[in-house]
Order: sequence, then C-alpha cells, then structure tokens
Amino acid sequence: QLQVVESGGGLVQPGGSLRLSCAAAGFILDDFRIGWFRQAPGKEREGISCINSSDGRRNYADSVKGRFTIFRANAKNTVYLQMNSLKLEETAIYYCALTTSRGACGLGYAEYDYWGQGTQVTVSS
Repeated sequence: QLQVVESGGGLVQPGGSLRLSCAAAGFILDDFRIGWFRQAPGKEREGISCINSSDGRRNYADSVKGRFTIFRANAKNTVYLQMNSLKLEETAIYYCALTTSRGACGLGYAEYDYWGQGTQVTVSS
C-alpha cells in the first residue's frame, strides 16, 4: 500500500501564502507522478497541479497559474505546493495523490490511485 500524508494547511488571510507538503514513507516519491487537488464544501474535487516523475514537467489549472508552484524535494521524499496570493474562494480541503501509471501527469482525479487524508486550508479575514 502506497501512502502519502499531507500537512501544512491552516488559516491564512486573503493574499497570504501557505506551503503544503505531501510526504511518503517506505517508497520513493520521485518514482511517481503526483497531483494536488482540492475540494470545497458542496463542490466537486478539482485538480490544481501535478508533476511528472520522469522529466519533472508540471501542469497547473488556469485558476492557480502564476500563483501556485509544485516542486519536489527528493532529499526529503516530499512534494510541495507553494500557494501565494490566496483567495477567499480557495478555502477547501487539499489532497495530494499519486498514480502508478506512466506518461504525462493530468488533473483528472480518476487517474490517481492513492490519496492522502487531506489538509484543511481556510482563507479568511
């Protein structure tokens, strides 16, 4: 069983920043494509970013381009999501997930096999 654990969520004011972590134990996270998703109350789960395992290529939803950055810290076996200029409507539970399939990563949640429990991000003044 491949398990990932998110951390780093919390309360932040509009315009503020947070860095979320997606950590793994017992296997090398760099071997897998990783995606970040979020789900707000009453809304569908939304893919916001992903990173390839082979070439490190990244993909972002239009809603977060220029504000969010996904990157790997292989020495820590962790994938991060740096979130800047956060907006009120980005309050949600944020999840990381990995897929065992190959090819370019995508933002569709159906392609991901293993999910963390999520971390709450609340943007509020």
